[in-house]
Parts: sequence; structure tokens; C-alpha cells
Amino acid sequence: MIRSSLPKQRFRRVLAAAGAVVAASLVLAGCAGGSPSDSSSSASSGDGAFPVSITTGLGTTTIKSQPKRVVALGWGDAETALELGVQPVGASDWLAFGGDGVGPWLKGAYDKSPKIINTLEPSYEDILKLKPDVILDVKSSGDKDRYDKLSAIAPTVAIPKGASNYLASTKQQTTMIAKALGKEAEGKKLLAGVDSAYAAARKAHPDFAGKTAVIGAYTSEGFGAYASADSRAQFMQELGFTIPSRIDKEAGKEFSVHLSNENLDLLDADLTVILPIYVEASAAESDPLFQKVPSVEAGHYIVFDDKGVSSAFSMGTTAAIEWALKRLPDQFESKLG
Repeated sequence: MIRSSLPKQRFRRVLAAAGAVVAASLVLAGCAGGSPSDSSSSASSGDGAFPVSITTGLGTTTIKSQPKRVVALGWGDAETALELGVQPVGASDWLAFGGDGVGPWLKGAYDKSPKIINTLEPSYEDILKLKPDVILDVKSSGDKDRYDKLSAIAPTVAIPKGASNYLASTKQQTTMIAKALGKEAEGKKLLAGVDSAYAAARKAHPDFAGKTAVIGAYTSEGFGAYASADSRAQFMQELGFTIPSRIDKEAGKEFSVHLSNENLDLLDADLTVILPIYVEASAAESDPLFQKVPSVEAGHYIVFDDKGVSSAFSMGTTAAIEWALKRLPDQFESKLG
């Protein structure tokens, strides 16, 4: 049951921390776009000329020479580095995969396991011990205090200019990290591969165009919905769906909005997709108020019970997206009226 009194900020923290696990479900069992297996634990030679300066939402970061020791802290930043052929020496495991902190789609990508760094509250001491040449914190909270502490250790690539917390797009994340690592040509190839995969999916499912879709989450705190700038919502938009403007209106500058009993009807759309986070899919599906949402009553909804699927969907990296595109469009098609 939804707790209508739950503070919005608390719910967003739940989504930020636990949503990583959701992402993990959709993440990848197969690996797409990128060849991390031929990389080493240090950044290999690339096409970028150094020094490079990268404009972020928290200032301009200058990287004097090609990084050899990379620490990747943002949501999907380590995966992006791996896809570019660079193996971080430290990384955050947002989806709680364990081990090297990556899903099965990147199993075996590391030659040497990275030091796993906490997500929301990283150990600056552990990061300092890793002696990084650069720190990637692109898809993150954008917290100024966090940025200042990281920048005191090494040049830090923060959130994109104009972006809010955790709202770096796939293109922004890939482009910024590729530039920081001297891998701009590789980054362009990854993005071109994703564009081609989306185009193929749109061609195979032309009826998605113009349909509305709401991407929601369900935790022990109740339901929420993701704004159009979030990677999960962007995935749907790339397929041709539109996100109802009322979601963005409620979310404001945040990547998600908590839904109370009174506004649960915001989940209504041509297609409603729910990602359970730290709870069983059955708990969301059996919620009596959820069952009264018009699209749910009509059967035009999906509650993911496959954690792998949820993860890839949530991760938003090029590899995750390509893996998800091989699995999800047909499921969506089957649920449209």
C-alpha cells in the first residue's frame, strides 16, 4: 500500500539506491557494443589528444594526459568505460551484482577485479588509495560537496552541464567519458550502434509511434513514476512512445515522482510498465489501487519479474540498451490494445 505521507525526497533516495538493482534486471546477459575483453586495467592508447577540457555542471575539468588509473563512480560509468576498452581500478556497483560489479552481459570483462566503492556515500579514503588519474562521476547526484571532495583527489568528470541528478543521457554519458579517456572514436561507434538498434526496433514496431507509456517503480514505500528525461523513459521515447506531460509536471527537476493514493492514476497510459525494486513483482501487481488504474484494468501493463530485464532497462548504457532491445519490444507489443 502506498504511504501518501512519504516525503518525496525519501522516495527518490530509495529509487536512486535501489533503482540500481532494478536496472540490473534489465541489464545484459549478452553484451552489446564494445570490446572490453581486449583492454587492460589501465587506459590503453586512444584517439584523443591531451590535455582535454570537459565542461560539466559543476565546472570545467581538465585532464592533462591520457588516464591510466580510472575510478568510475556514477550510475553505469564503469560499464561505459569497459565498453570503451578501459578497465577501472575502482567502480561502484549500483545494481548490487556482487563480484566485479557488472551484470552477466559483461562477465569476464575485467582482467583484474576493481575495488568496489560505495554508491551514495563513497569512501574517499579508499578512492585516494587507488591513486586515480581521473574520476568518473557523470551519472550521479551532482552534489557539490561530493564533487569538491573527489576533485581534491583527482580530476573529476561530473554531471553534464544543465543536467539534474542521475539524468545524464546515454549520449551525454558516453560522449563525456569517451573524451575523458581519449576514446572519442570508440564512443561514436557505440552510439551509432545504439541508434541503429533503435531504428530497427521502430521499423519492426511502427504502431509504437504516438502511443503513451508510463514507466513506474514499486518499492516498499509504494509507487513512483520516472520523468521523461530519465534513461528508462528515454528508452521508451526512442521506440516511438511519448511520456505523458503530467509526469514531468509532477516530477519538476527530479528524475522521478512519488505517487500517493490520490494520484496513482498518473500511471495510466497506453502502456504501463512497472519495475519492482527490492520487492516481489506480485506485491505490485496485487495492489488493489494499482489494479484500478484504467490501463491496468484493461491489461495494458507489464510488471517485470525478471531482475535481469529490469536492470538492463534501468542502466541506460549502450550495452544494456542493445540487450534490452532484443527482448522488450515484443513484450510491449503484446500488451498494447
